[in-house]
Amino acid sequence: MKQKIFAIFYSVLLVLAPQALLAQDMATAMRNDGKIYVVVAVLATIFVGIFAFLIYLEKRVQKLEKDSDTNFKN
Repeated sequence: MKQKIFAIFYSVLLVLAPQALLAQDMATAMRNDGKIYVVVAVLATIFVGIFAFLIYLEKRVQKLEKDSDTNFKN
């Protein structure tokens, strides 16, 4: 069983190692072209949007819980 796990691990490692080198080259090229800032800005916008949505959702859930509690008391 351990041999199968090690074989799968090393197979995945052999497949992913060259792609990691290509990703580094791509990141270097994007940094040199100045496009990395566009990527960072897009990712930051996505994360801010997700965070804002979670805050909005939390407020709605709290309001529903409060309404639900008042309905059960009456």
